[in-house]
Amino acid sequence: MRPLIVPELICSDLDKSLAFYVGLLGFRILYDRPEDRFAYLDRGGAELMLEQPHAQDRLWPRAPLEPPFGRGMNLQIRVEDVEALYVKVLAAGLPIFLPLEDRWYRRDDAEIGVRQFVVQDPDGYLIRLQQRFATRSVQG
Repeated sequence: MRPLIVPELICSDLDKSLAFYVGLLGFRILYDRPEDRFAYLDRGGAELMLEQPHAQDRLWPRAPLEPPFGRGMNLQIRVEDVEALYVKVLAAGLPIFLPLEDRWYRRDDAEIGVRQFVVQDPDGYLIRLQQRFATRSVQG
């Protein structure tokens, strides 16, 4: 089953973005259109598109993008190897927005424990890599 929502990230340099998402985070290219500077990626069911537009007319709003891109949002990607990814990201010297942490989030009458960190991609999009480790009841 395909995801019901797939974000498309405008990037300033597709090659740098592919090095980040594919080379560092372990996404794979499902398909690409090099002539359009476009790639469709997947990592364990988390899918996203990357595009480096040739012209400004493909952007919304039709104004210059200024780093960091994607202000006001972050993309959460559930993974099974968050600690290993954190080590890789640190070794690559990339800007960590939120260091590795354990956090509990309430959902109805339970709390979900996650280990997570947030890193900026080459254009400044915030990527939250998260791994669940436990669920516990909320004491009323």
